[in-house]
Amino acid sequence: MNWHDVAGELLQARGSALKRYGYLLCGDRAEADDLVQDALVRVFAQPRRSWDVESAEPYVRRVMLNRYLDQHRRRARWTILLPRLAAPNSTGDFTTAIGDRIDIASALDTLSPRQRACAVLRFYEDLSVAEVADRLGCSEGTVKRHLSEAVTRLGKVLVLTNLEGDGHGE
Repeated sequence: MNWHDVAGELLQARGSALKRYGYLLCGDRAEADDLVQDALVRVFAQPRRSWDVESAEPYVRRVMLNRYLDQHRRRARWTILLPRLAAPNSTGDFTTAIGDRIDIASALDTLSPRQRACAVLRFYEDLSVAEVADRLGCSEGTVKRHLSEAVTRLGKVLVLTNLEGDGHGE
């Protein structure tokens, strides 16, 4: 089977799962689609002789994770430099624009990129702590720390949201 057939079969069989994975990583559907497309291009740009769907999907997911983390690092650099490059247009209070409800995607946005990656790999991909550590290239202790911080933060955000949604907040 050639790489073109494998890529097509992978998209047909696992495309929606790859998009969900991308969405959980970045929290944006368009960016998730871009992550999937970019990963497919990178994985299949240098085709291997023995590609099949089962062996290609883990490579695609790994590339998606790496691209997400790389993009976040780049954005973080620009966020640091942006105030030096341009003055903000408005200094208004944007807290009133925040809605009363928050879903899991919004809660995930409160996590650091490493916390988010650990949570997605552990709880969505159902990987063990050792497998998450291997994927991220860090120690199991680091993964446990990120997971602990992520669960604590998610718990606080989601409990607070539920209280506000029930009318018990403020």
